[in-house]
Formats: sequence, structure tokens, C-alpha cells
Amino acid sequence: MNPRYLVFFSSLFAVGLLPGCGNNSTSDQSNNGSNTGNPTKPNLMIDQDPTSCSKLIQDGSSVVVGSDQNGDPAAPEGASGYRLNNTVKYADKYMVVANTPLAVKAGCEILKAGGTAVDAAVAVQAVLGLVEPQSSTIAGSGFMMYYDANTKRVTAYDGRETAPAAANEYYLIRQNLDDPNSPAPVPSARRSGRSIGVPGVMRLLEQAQKEHGKLKWNQLFDEAIHLADNGFRIPGRLADAIVSNANNLSLDANAMATYFYPDGTPRKVGETMTNKAYAKTLEALASQGAKAMYSGPIAQNIVAKAGQTIGDDIARTPITPSLMTLQDLSNYQVKKRTPICTTYRDRYYVCTMPPPSSGGIAVAQTLGILENFDMAKYLPQNPENEGGIPDVMGVHFISEAERLAYADRDKYVADTDYVPLPAKGIVSLLDKNYLKQRAGLIDPNQSMGIAQAGNFDSNSGIDTTVEHGTTQFTIVDTYGNVVSMTSTVESSMGSFHMVDGFLLSNQLTDFSAYPYDNTGALVANRVEGGKRPRSTMAPTLVFKGTTPDEFYMATGSPGGGTIIQYVVKTLIGVLDWDLNAQQATSLVNFGATNSPNTNIDSSNDQLSLLELIEGLKAKGHGVSNTAQTSGIATIMKVNIDNQSKYAGGVDPRREGIILGNGAL
Repeated sequence: MNPRYLVFFSSLFAVGLLPGCGNNSTSDQSNNGSNTGNPTKPNLMIDQDPTSCSKLIQDGSSVVVGSDQNGDPAAPEGASGYRLNNTVKYADKYMVVANTPLAVKAGCEILKAGGTAVDAAVAVQAVLGLVEPQSSTIAGSGFMMYYDANTKRVTAYDGRETAPAAANEYYLIRQNLDDPNSPAPVPSARRSGRSIGVPGVMRLLEQAQKEHGKLKWNQLFDEAIHLADNGFRIPGRLADAIVSNANNLSLDANAMATYFYPDGTPRKVGETMTNKAYAKTLEALASQGAKAMYSGPIAQNIVAKAGQTIGDDIARTPITPSLMTLQDLSNYQVKKRTPICTTYRDRYYVCTMPPPSSGGIAVAQTLGILENFDMAKYLPQNPENEGGIPDVMGVHFISEAERLAYADRDKYVADTDYVPLPAKGIVSLLDKNYLKQRAGLIDPNQSMGIAQAGNFDSNSGIDTTVEHGTTQFTIVDTYGNVVSMTSTVESSMGSFHMVDGFLLSNQLTDFSAYPYDNTGALVANRVEGGKRPRSTMAPTLVFKGTTPDEFYMATGSPGGGTIIQYVVKTLIGVLDWDLNAQQATSLVNFGATNSPNTNIDSSNDQLSLLELIEGLKAKGHGVSNTAQTSGIATIMKVNIDNQSKYAGGVDPRREGIILGNGAL
């Protein structure tokens, strides 16, 4: 066995979670001795299959992820645009899909040891903050959709950052909040401390794990700590992010010491790097719980770093500081929200994330509009080839439905703790008759270009923030529980502020910078103290039938404002076009915000999309034909030869893999 896993397995033996190592009862499982885990499951289900959580390679043998053996999927390569020839993978007990191999491996080993999907999510997030810091951080935010197979309940966990209590509507556009003539934050809103929100993801994971975990909290960080202490090989996407963000990172001494050599040369793909400070932070979180980040030395360091006023570069660049305080950190609370659930064609029950994410409402609205069209008629051509080439009419109807959904999203949706939704709220926005009326606005032969929002009385505001710093992971455990979680640092490398081995996010730039629109009306998504910025993240669960009794599918993706499009494409690919998990995930991304342009993903340059593009132009679509870096992670429950299996699909546009038990 690769030595890097000996520490991990030793910890499992030590707490009696592998065969022959003591009592496997859950009665003693804890979050530092206090968590009772999931009491409905009396015993852990230890998987003794030696091939579990290993990757099969072409000769039929298996290889351990991170072993540096031939075929190791964690062997770093240059960041690629699209990886061809991904095929659907199967497992019959548990599965993890995420965008970085080492994180997938860490989560899979937790499942193998009898942990739940939430246990695995903690391990995945801890590793992602180390090996994928351009997309994820333990000081960022996340939204989790969780399905409890025993109670048949779906829970939405909101771990979104909040604005400091001292912030007001001018926080992103004035250095002095009370002076209308004050200059803007420097060196920019993002690079200043003003973009840094009060982090939420670790509080989210701690609460979910207390409620649904089985293993001890302190056990879930072992692999991330080991990798941080002993090193990992730099993946291609991280290496590219270091280079592309070098100028901004240069203002931070911690970031420079972590990602660059003393002479300022960036660390390169394939080189081994450690992050000792991150290991110490994780050790504190493991031993003290999430409170280690919200009080005490780490919290003090976060506030000091966010409040930095001068850069660490030679020029000593001025930096407008955050107004975050220790009280902001100690006051942070995770929100358990009522999930957005709706039927689709009376055959499926779809549950997704409510506000402050706008993604769930937009996904559900788009599906509700598309119910009024026979989408099964417009399946892609040759789906066996990377999901195929989308049909012109299929893209047209979906893009038009999305324009209508984005129009409502842009005008009405924000943090509902501060700004209520119009009329009766989600009930009104998802009303079947309302969505049928919206569907009637779609002309099969001509794009509407820009849609008007539905006729509700409310404040309005459009946020067009683009992010490249988000990730998705999807997990199913031995007990049938499911996690779909989207986690983010916002833009690539977040705010570029680094403390104690991790980056601080720039999540507050998801607020609308200007508090009034061009009519003088207040913008719903304006900054307010304690408020959560609007998101587009849309982790989604699908069940067969009209209740959450029979799990069928879980998916989600990073991608900023285009997340809605990635999720809708994947859902329609499965629910209407009968694509498998990999085909629907690999399928060309397409869709539209509320603008005249329709996006057609060109990341797979082996497909000829000219006929599709010309067909859309003939219907009045402007076409944006650029490569898109979604990170879709999909798991489906399928029946093969009368046996229930989990089928996984991983996005070929990133570096992820699929792992589970047995032969994949």
C-alpha cells in the first residue's frame, strides 16, 4: 500500500472502524466525543473489498489514487480543456464524484470505513481546500442538499457567507461608507478586504455531520492533514491558477510562500508541495470542531488578514480593509432551509436549493416551463459520442425557458431573510399555471432575445458576476443517503488574501455593487449588514414519482451565473433524453441568461457544432461559442440485470474522477 494512506488506515484501526479492531457499534461515535451520529443505523457496514476506492485501468488491474503508479488518475497533467472517452462508472454500495482525484479518494475511503455521505463530504472539502484552492476553501461557503434514506426527508443546508454587520449598501463602491464622494475600494473591490465575507462552509459541515454522521469528526481530516504535511503533486489547474493570478497573489506574503519559490517563480504542475500551515489549521478544526475558525487564534488571524491595509509586495500597495469583526465570526449561523421541490412531468420529484441561491428557483422554473413542450422529440444526435450534438429545437426551447427564468431571477431573488419574494413567494414563482403562461411566450421559430420578468410587484436588481472558483461533489453512501454539495471560493483564488494555509473568498462581490437600478428603485441583492449574497449554485436531487421516496439522481456544478444552464442541461439529458449519467454530464453545455446571446460550449473540439450554431442563428439567437469549464458531478440509481447500481458521470472539462466499491 502507498505509504501516504498508512496514517489514514491506522486511524481507522485505532478507533475500531476496521474488521478485528474492536467494537463497531455507533454508540461511541462522536464529534470529539459528543456526536451520536445516526442512531437509526446500529452498526457500521465495513467494506472489505480491496479494490474499493481504487481506479481500474485498461489492463483490468486497479491502481490506488495518489500512488504515482502507472494509470494513477491523480498524476498531474497540464490543465486540459476536455478529456475524451469518459464512460459511465458503476458501483453497488457507495460512490463519490468530485473534480479532484485526491479529494474523491479521501471521501471514498470514509465511505469504505462505514461513514455516511456527510462524513465523506467533510473529508472531501478538507482535501479540496488544499489541492483545489482556486475553486474551494474551508473559509468559503457552500450549499448542501441532503437526502436521508431512512426518513425519506430532504434538507437544504445554507452555509453561505454573510456581510459584516458594519457593511451597508455602499460597501463595495466606497472606501468611506458615509461619504458620497469617497473613492472606490483599492486595489479593486475584489482584491480589497471588502469582498471577504464571514465564512460558512465549516459550520455547515459540522452541523450536517452532527445530525447525519457516523464516524468521529476528528477522524475525517486525517487524509487532508497527511497530504498537507507530507505533500501532494500540483495538479494542472492549480498550476495554471497560480500563474494567472500571480500579480494579485504577490500582495500577500502567505500566498507567495505557499505557491511560489523565494525568487518569485511559481510552483509548477507535477511538483510536490506541502502546506504545513493548512495542516495545523485542520488539526485545530479536528480537535476543537468548527469553533476553531470562529473564535480564538484562527478567527483573530482571519479578521487581521481581512483588515490588512497595505500589501506585502515591494510597492506596499494600499488595500481597503474589511470591516469584519470577531463578533461577526462568532455570530455566524448555518441556516436549514426548506428545499425547493416540484414535480416534473408527474414522473419525477425534483428538489433543489432555495434562496439565498437563485439557482434552485431558476432550475425549477425552467423545468416547469419545459413541461409544456415535448422535449423527448429533440434528443441529441449520436449520444454515444460524448453525449452527442444537441438538437437545434432542443437548445432553442431550453434557452428560451432559461431567459424567462433568469428574468425573474434577476429581478426578484435575493436573501429572503432581508428581501421577500413577490406575491406568495416560491409558491407563486413555481405555480404551474404561471409557468404555462410563461411558456406561451416562447416562439418556436424566433428567439425572444431579452425576456421580461413576470408581473409581480417587487424591487429589482441584476447581478452579472462571473466566477471561476467553485466546485461540486456528489456522494451516495452504503445506507442510501445522498449529498449534493456546491462549494466555492467565488473567483479563482478568491480574494487572494491567505491566512493559516487557506484562502479567504471574495464572495461579497456576488452582491450587486450599486444599491439602486436605473429607475431609482432599490436593488434586491444590494449589500446589507449580515445579509447573504445571492448565488446561482443549484445542487439538485431527483426522485422517481411525486414524493422523495425513491432516489434517482443527484447532480450539480460550479460555473457562476451559468450553473443553472449546466444543471438544466444535465437534468433534461437524463429525464427527457434518456442519456446515462456520463453522457448527460459530458453533453455539450448550452443555454442562455437573459440576454440575446445563447451559449454553446466549444470545449470538446472533436464535435462539429456548425450546423447547430447556424440553426440557432436562423432563429435569431446570437451565439457565444467559447469553451466552458463546468464541473458537473452526477450520480444516478439504475437497474442493471435486475440489480440496483449507482452510475456515475464526471465532467470531462475538469480533473475529477469517480470512485466507489468494487469494479468500476
